[in-house]
Amino acid sequence: VHVSRSMRQLLRRSDWQASIDRDFMGVVSGCADRDETWINAELLALYAELFAMGRAHSLEIWQQGTLIGGVFGLSLGGAFFAESMFSRRDNASKAALIWLSAHLKRCGFVLWDTQYPNSHLASMGGRTITCAAYRHQLVHALSVRADFTAHALPDLQALLQETTQTS
Repeated sequence: VHVSRSMRQLLRRSDWQASIDRDFMGVVSGCADRDETWINAELLALYAELFAMGRAHSLEIWQQGTLIGGVFGLSLGGAFFAESMFSRRDNASKAALIWLSAHLKRCGFVLWDTQYPNSHLASMGGRTITCAAYRHQLVHALSVRADFTAHALPDLQALLQETTQTS
């Protein structure tokens, strides 16, 4: 993930904190809270079941105890399939993606599927690959053992240090 200089400055000045799986349904509900959404009541129930099974996870961004952004997805082997993200403050969803990228790497994930290309993801280093390349990477990722809860999230300073070294 590419972290812009302005985003690094914003994160350094912010009082934001991140957590994993602390408010899964809050993140899913935040993602569904739009004029048009594909997340209906049936999907909410299914995501709750997958979360209870340890297959669905969330990363939340907090400001002074208030949920301001997040991302959720499904894990299978070494693949993480991001389903949706939301933001109640400018750049909170970018912060979630930055933290999630570092977290997935720490936990052994080798494929991060964001499903749909968009300018937001492209600006952060997301790229589109061919179906054949995806299938190849997916087969490999499914054979990898990764655990979303294996490691704690890095604190903000460690996160910025990690992303500086990899950018």
